[in-house]
Amino acid sequence: MNSKIVITYIVRIMLFAIVATFIYWTASQGLYVHIFESTSEFLTLLGEHVALVLVSSLLAVIVALPLAVFVTRPKFRKAEWITSNIANLAQTIPSLAVVALMIGILGIGFVPAVFALFIYSVLPIFRNAVAGFSSVSPDLIDAGKGMGMKPVEIFFKVEVPNAAYAIIGGLRTAIVLNVGTAAFAYFIGGGGLGLWIFTGIELFDNAYLISGAVPVTLLAIFFDYALRGVEHWLTPKGMRSSKKQVNTKTAATA
Repeated sequence: MNSKIVITYIVRIMLFAIVATFIYWTASQGLYVHIFESTSEFLTLLGEHVALVLVSSLLAVIVALPLAVFVTRPKFRKAEWITSNIANLAQTIPSLAVVALMIGILGIGFVPAVFALFIYSVLPIFRNAVAGFSSVSPDLIDAGKGMGMKPVEIFFKVEVPNAAYAIIGGLRTAIVLNVGTAAFAYFIGGGGLGLWIFTGIELFDNAYLISGAVPVTLLAIFFDYALRGVEHWLTPKGMRSSKKQVNTKTAATA
């Protein structure tokens, strides 16, 4: 096995060891007391946090994927520049400013919090989907046409499987970012674990802060690795082996 790959695995193991040590130390200090004493409240906040992330990410997928498909069609390639720049502009707005904007438009509560997270989710999903569809080899599409496939069949049997790796990568990025950003929903009454995080900051109470922040971190790690599994499952076997070879060559020349 290449030394660079070994180093990567060692770094991952070290990071997991650091996280595990931190969790053990904070547990020994009794900083998770609120989770055990207010379990029902914790589960409610956790459920709200997950709902914020999943609903906003689903809305982003519904908008970003069709838009990426549209701008990667040969007839509409010119529209890619406009849509990409609009998405980039939305991403440059600070998260707190987006939250404040949603208050002015939609008021407070779950819905404006979802729309604020939705704005932040669109760009990574859209950008990766565009890159994925654009990277599909024209030879594969021509081969599909030569086999008598219809355009719809070429799209679902050739383009989508070959772009799946990049699309899931964008979704993974968006969800992990949303898990952290969803804490700001506290400021507009959107629920979630941000309630305990910012309560801990305001009251200088580390127990509240850790009881909210650590589950958010673990939730982000969970989503990241779960989507890595989906990414691996959806990627065709031929592409998996080619990606491994590319990664190996890249590590060898780094």
